[in-house]
Amino acid sequence: MNETPLSLRDALAHADLLFERAELETVIADLGRRIDAALDGERAVFLTVMNGALMFAGQLALSIRTDLEFDYVHATRYRGATRGSELHWLREPAADLAGRTVLLVDDILDEGHTLKAVRDDCLRRGAKRVLIASLCSKQHDRLAEGIAADFNGVVLPDRYVFGYGMDYHEQGRNLPAIYSLKETGA
Repeated sequence: MNETPLSLRDALAHADLLFERAELETVIADLGRRIDAALDGERAVFLTVMNGALMFAGQLALSIRTDLEFDYVHATRYRGATRGSELHWLREPAADLAGRTVLLVDDILDEGHTLKAVRDDCLRRGAKRVLIASLCSKQHDRLAEGIAADFNGVVLPDRYVFGYGMDYHEQGRNLPAIYSLKETGA
């Protein structure tokens, strides 16, 4: 069955508010302090995964006191049966990662296949370590093997979520909170 998605307005009317902006700002400030401690003064490459991480990354960067070099990536992963793990770059990192610490910043760690591929690519480019910071992660058992966030803000239920960088059918990334569609009874 091919259902047309609700408008953003209708989706919000059928959504639960999970985290308000003030809560997220507090969480992000704490992540910044923890990242500062982990970097211990080292100038890392702050690598934002576009488009979803844009809002989170900007706020997180302002919470980190350690000097950083900024770059971004934009990648998608083919989901075909024979090429399920191949990464298609819309924009590769421009910064030289060799011998550097990379802080890979993403909005959500869901199943983690694309994030794992980007992390592995950073390591192939010579990064000495890649630290992953995610605004949120989903609570389920489908996480790709070998991937985890070093710094995670909040844990979300295993439902369709949107807002604060995450989209609802390419809408609502700029909502100042995180929402999830209500579970419907079967």
